[in-house]
Amino acid sequence: MERTPDGTPVGVDDPYAVAGVCDHLTDDGRCRFALTRAGDDSEFAAARRADGYDCHVGADGEWHACPHYRSTTDGRECHRCGLAEVRLAHDDARPLVEEHHLSYGDADSSAPGASESDDSESDGAGPHEITVALCRWCHRKVHKSFARIDDDAVPDPEAIAARESRRSKEQSESAFETASERFDRQE
Repeated sequence: MERTPDGTPVGVDDPYAVAGVCDHLTDDGRCRFALTRAGDDSEFAAARRADGYDCHVGADGEWHACPHYRSTTDGRECHRCGLAEVRLAHDDARPLVEEHHLSYGDADSSAPGASESDDSESDGAGPHEITVALCRWCHRKVHKSFARIDDDAVPDPEAIAARESRRSKEQSESAFETASERFDRQE
């Protein structure tokens, strides 16, 4: 199983099997990285420009072959148990669903637990940032045990309670009260 630079498990053998399309891929199949950040890698941008900025791996889905591949999560739902995020405006409470790294963009290959047969290193593409969304409870299980992100899991009872508490608060805040009702209650 892949591991973090600290040596804790990430819950998956192959991050690319879980990863989605590249964050830099546009709807029309072009490479946004080459279009907007040409100065960061001028050689790469020139090669993409010569091909009309077409993504050179998007059609094949061989994401590990691209040096600028990145797949990050939208964080709306836990990938493992399906718990949906409920965020309240103007509330600094910790999110229910967090970003979980399967692969780190700046990972040091000499970190404890780093794989010597890393596919991304063997083709010269380098490490890629790959994340999925996990609820706090699944996140803890993945890092503290041998839980995998593709396990059949149900939300933890504490997670359901936290979500329902937020939903009830959300519903109470959306209820309509006239100004006179609010001011009468304050007195």
